Amino acid sequence: MIPLTMARSGEAATVKEIHGKENIRRFLESLGFVAGGTVSIVSEMSGNLIVSVKDTRVALSRSMAGCIMI
Repeated sequence: MIPLTMARSGEAATVKEIHGKENIRRFLESLGFVAGGTVSIVSEMSGNLIVSVKDTRVALSRSMAGCIMI
């Protein structure tokens, strides 16, 4: 498993698990980041990521994206 921050742009990946405090895990799950779900990085701007999840684009800070394991 590697953090989402290490994935390449445009590559689809499967979420394995979410790390971090309970409130961070719940927040990410509410955005659609769940184990078994598919995510892909759309672009990266100054360390922050634009991620495609469940047909929606979401902006994540680098630290929050680091909690998502693929």
